[in-house]
Amino acid sequence: MKNRLEEIRKANGITQEELASILEVSRQTIGSLENGRYNPSIMLAFKIARYFQMNIEEIFIYEEE
Repeated sequence: MKNRLEEIRKANGITQEELASILEVSRQTIGSLENGRYNPSIMLAFKIARYFQMNIEEIFIYEEE
């Protein structure tokens, strides 16, 4: 799954550390999400979308294999 998390986070002027603190996850989790090494749980995806006031589909792009 691809995502636009890094782009959206930077556009909002938020560091990985700040976003991690807000979402109650580690900075490493945010980095792994941004680099595509980790797919979020549905709960984390909703928390991210809610924080940025976006739909999940605007942040996370599902690609069929």
